[in-house]
Amino acid sequence: MVPHLTTALIGPLLDLEKRMLVAMPKIEHWFRSQWLEYSSPFYASVDLRNAGFKLAPVDTNLFPGGFNNLNPEFLSLSIQAAMVAVEKICPEAHRLLIIPENHTRNTYYLGNVLALANVMRQAGLDVRVGSIAPEITVPTILQTHDGQDLLLEPVVRKGNRLVLENSALCNSKTGEFDSCAILLNNDLSGGVPEILKNLEQNLIPPLHAGWATRRKSQHFSAYNRVADEFAQLLEIDPWLINPYFATCCQVDFNAREGEECLSLKVDELLMKIRTKYAQYGITQDPFVIVKADAGTYGMGIMTVKSPDDVRNLNRKTRNKMSVVKEGLQVSEVIIQEGVYTFESIDEAIAEPVVYMMDHFVIGGFYRVHTSRGIDENLNAPGMQFVPLAFDKPCSTPDCAGEPDAAPNRFYAYGVVARLALLAAAIELQEQDPNQT
Repeated sequence: MVPHLTTALIGPLLDLEKRMLVAMPKIEHWFRSQWLEYSSPFYASVDLRNAGFKLAPVDTNLFPGGFNNLNPEFLSLSIQAAMVAVEKICPEAHRLLIIPENHTRNTYYLGNVLALANVMRQAGLDVRVGSIAPEITVPTILQTHDGQDLLLEPVVRKGNRLVLENSALCNSKTGEFDSCAILLNNDLSGGVPEILKNLEQNLIPPLHAGWATRRKSQHFSAYNRVADEFAQLLEIDPWLINPYFATCCQVDFNAREGEECLSLKVDELLMKIRTKYAQYGITQDPFVIVKADAGTYGMGIMTVKSPDDVRNLNRKTRNKMSVVKEGLQVSEVIIQEGVYTFESIDEAIAEPVVYMMDHFVIGGFYRVHTSRGIDENLNAPGMQFVPLAFDKPCSTPDCAGEPDAAPNRFYAYGVVARLALLAAAIELQEQDPNQT
């Protein structure tokens, strides 16, 4: 299913997609040269917004949790990419331990863990799922949303290694499970637990990729540089693929501290966006998204169209903005240019989410919400997912076709998502505490 664009794809974005198709060999060569310099994250997902006049990433997740929403017809892409990713980190690996989030009651998330484990198994690995949740003290079978069984086993630390002990449920006759690599599907929002520190095993992604230390503003600072270089390559305005942003630190929504900083930054950003809208003849009202600088799951986010919107917030909004996942208090926020989404499926607002493993696009889905607007966050309760229905993988555009043909739109999605992936690679390299 290809979403309907509620406004004609004309002007800047149509020109951008044409340029991408013409420059496809140049683009792919440029990406190859970048991956010689930077190590790609093991996996990632990127939320995109397509405004018809602008196509930009608005969030990059280094612990993607929606593998169960990918189109199963393109499972082979995931398996091949997984093989490459594992060979880079642990070439002789034959065992992989996956450590998921602790929220075991989310049956859809459990479906994601099972789908991820199946990809890694089909890539030729012996895979087991180990939990660091306090309540998982014995091997436990949980059911996913669609009734499949997922075995969670308690992780045991022995020296500087994490292992799983044998049990009747795991059907193994090889002694304890000691893996070469540990794949985290836990974004560490609540901090880095002691059990994960100073391990001998390869931990992927690295601990500094987690929200305990990572900041969205660091990511988008790196993306600024990537977008500028790519824009020079294509001879385009980088704004067409890059949302403006600013930050405010020392914010306390409950104590009403930092409101002036926030309103000032909102005003400055809205003025910059208005200038661009005037340049391109865009008639919509500009807006910004204020959200926690760390964290995910769509928490701590609000749409703002005026500096007055962040002054004198009501108690309900202050409470919503002050706490994110794991109950963490928000003290730093990013103010990001809002990008409209003019895509819809069955009259519900939609936005694409692109999944990558190593530096390959492996699929994606549309996040769809029936009760959210074109200027609102769709990562909220009530969202649904529709797999991207590739006619072909989005790495293979139809250069002879129209720019808005399905494979070509998906190719454009893949290019912008890979720009965000490259920014994440730069971000991780620069924030690595072990770099010399």
